[in-house]
Formats: sequence, structure tokens, C-alpha cells
Amino acid sequence: MSSFGMRGMSQPLGIRICCCRVCTCINFGFVLSRVGLLKLMQLGLAMLCEGLLIRYGVPYADSIGQALTSFLATTGHCFTTTGILLLCYGFSEKSYGLIRQSLFETLFNGLAACMYFSSSSYMGFACVVWLHPQFLVRPGFWAYPAMTACYYMGYAAGLLHAIDAFLAFKHYRGAGR
Repeated sequence: MSSFGMRGMSQPLGIRICCCRVCTCINFGFVLSRVGLLKLMQLGLAMLCEGLLIRYGVPYADSIGQALTSFLATTGHCFTTTGILLLCYGFSEKSYGLIRQSLFETLFNGLAACMYFSSSSYMGFACVVWLHPQFLVRPGFWAYPAMTACYYMGYAAGLLHAIDAFLAFKHYRGAGR
């Protein structure tokens, strides 16, 4: 597993303090690995996008339209599933081996990448067509910059999920072991 970017997953779990170990239920080997950091970045981007959408997008839902609904559904789905996977992998090394080698990770991350790319494109269209004209005439109209940042982060999240789908597919095929 170390060739796949897993640093010391077989090391003793937890944090050593003097003569004992604490937090032995957390698999720090996974959390600090390449895949673990990738999952944390996916979770962070989804959380940032969701926060921006709720704070600045929902009040202008009538102007943004279905692009907001599409992006909210995408971030909600990806945040929940990635969070559950991160919890499973972070608490169980066995879960990582069983779930990562299945086709689920590849399909989920491929679908998440497609969803992020399509909803980001739709949000970008909504920003340019409906929100930018309002931004030019209304002082203090923060929905446009927030939604623009949101769809940029959506493209970044889509890219991260595409990379994760590729790595999961390599692991599924046996090259990542």
C-alpha cells in the first residue's frame, strides 16, 4: 500500500504521549496520506461552496434560477458522500482496503466530477447573464462575486474528484497496491 501514497498505515495508531497512546481509533496514516489529503480538500471545497451558496445565493434564487438548485444538489451530494468515506477510512484501515478496491469509489468520483463540471458551467452562465448586469447597477450586490468564486471552486472540486476517480480506478485495477 505504500506505493499508492499511504504513509505508514501499518504503524501503531494514535498519538504517543509519554508511555501511552491516545486517539487510537483514528487512522492518522490515512488522514495524512495522499488520498486522505485529497478527500480533505474535496470536503473543504464542498463546504466552502455550500456556505457561499446558502449565504449569498439563496436570497437571489429567483435571479439565479435552476443553476443554484443544481449546484446545491451537487455540493450536498458530494459533501455527504465524501464525508462518510473520510470517516470510514479515517477510523478503519480495513474499510479503506475494501471500499477503495471496489468500483464504488471510481463511479462516485467520476459522477461527482461530471456533476461539478456541469453545475459549475451552468452557474457560470447564470453569473454572466443574470447576476453581472445587476452587479454593475446595484451597489453592495455581493451575490455575483460570491457565485463567481463558487463556480471557480466547483471546477477545482471537479478536478479533484476526477483525479481521485483516476487513482481509484488504478487501485481497482490493482496498480495501486
